[in-house]
Amino acid sequence: MAQADTESKSVDQDALVADIDRTRAELAATIDAISDRVSPKKNARRALDQVRQRAAQIDPMVAGAAAAAVAVGVVVLFVWRRRKR
Repeated sequence: MAQADTESKSVDQDALVADIDRTRAELAATIDAISDRVSPKKNARRALDQVRQRAAQIDPMVAGAAAAAVAVGVVVLFVWRRRKR
């Protein structure tokens, strides 16, 4: 019977070690995911990628018109501000 107890304890230890290794791997993956989400550099890259994707979906004529409207608005504000002085 002593040999059966030894084998049982060995199996329990092996299972425990396997469980610890699995938990360690899951924890490492979680930490990597958190690091990725809070990284300013990666967040900036993701935001830039989103802007690029949206810009690629916009009709070039619409984008040009929007850019022209912004430019006209800037010029109007600049002229208005100079006249105010």
